Amino acid sequence: MNVINLQHVSKSFKKRHVIKPTTLFIEEKKIFGLLGPSGCGKTTLIKLIVGMLKVDSGEITVLGKQVPNASLLREIGYMAQSDALYSELTGEQNLEFFAKLFGFSKSERKDRIQYAANIVQLTEALKVPVSSYSGGMKRRLSLAIALIQNPKILILDEPTVGIDPLLKKSIWNELERLKDEEDKTIVITTHVMDEAEKCDYLAMMRDGELIATGEPTELKAQYNAQNFDEVFLKIGGDL
Repeated sequence: MNVINLQHVSKSFKKRHVIKPTTLFIEEKKIFGLLGPSGCGKTTLIKLIVGMLKVDSGEITVLGKQVPNASLLREIGYMAQSDALYSELTGEQNLEFFAKLFGFSKSERKDRIQYAANIVQLTEALKVPVSSYSGGMKRRLSLAIALIQNPKILILDEPTVGIDPLLKKSIWNELERLKDEEDKTIVITTHVMDEAEKCDYLAMMRDGELIATGEPTELKAQYNAQNFDEVFLKIGGDL
């Protein structure tokens, strides 16, 4: 079943087509990757799905509801490309703030904070002000916040930028577990080849439009390519 549907969606800024008419369907319980170079429209497309931006034309539905829709906020965990954190607060206070927004009880907030902090390996730094965090720690806290309300859908924009390889592997293992054991749908943007390989399904973007979609192995076979750099080159672009 598809949980995210885009029908002929387009978006322009100052007469520049950032998203050209796009139709896309994302299945439930999959890790769906948006792959493409910086500036190709991945983040704009993500913001349209979340409801942060309105489409110029077309329609987006998430879990059967037309976007934007306030009732979807509880169902979508969103991690932006830029960290939106309260730097004067500790990591724990940031998580507490967002947990309160979703109406959790005190005991529920404690459990959710512990769960999310464990996933991103930030437990020992929860009492430290975010202003003292490294860039990688801030990305980890942003991911924890996206997980805090236990959403059905996770939408992650470049989630592992600035994170060391060992933690990146740990986070991907958790994303796989969330998909397999908790039936979550995960949409992730990336321009990193090894992350693209981990996705169940890919949509490759260039200049605001989809240029190829399919399973990673299918796309490489279709273009007789060893990696996705070669796929882009054979389609007529690059990463």
